Amino acid sequence: MDSDGTAQRVYLKLGEKTMAKMIYYNEEEMKDLVNHPPHYNKGGIECIDAIEAMLTHEEFVGYLRGNSLKYRWRFKYKNGIQDLEKAEWYEKKLMGVLKDEERD
Repeated sequence: MDSDGTAQRVYLKLGEKTMAKMIYYNEEEMKDLVNHPPHYNKGGIECIDAIEAMLTHEEFVGYLRGNSLKYRWRFKYKNGIQDLEKAEWYEKKLMGVLKDEERD
């Protein structure tokens, strides 16, 4: 990781070998890795929107809760603050879904 913390290690599996590669991001791109990661926004729809469309309301609420817990559980051992930001993102999404349900 470089001095301002804007690098991410990516592992590539090539046959029997796994190679590590560092990818460097500027500050704006790092924020985007939490809110709108480019690898989850392919084909004209964000992955979270496709997941919501595929699941029932109850299943989607469970999905959001589970992901929030996952990121809070691992933050000390994997991506630190970025994982806490991801947990917060899922919690905000969950609150929005539940508020929409109350309005209906």
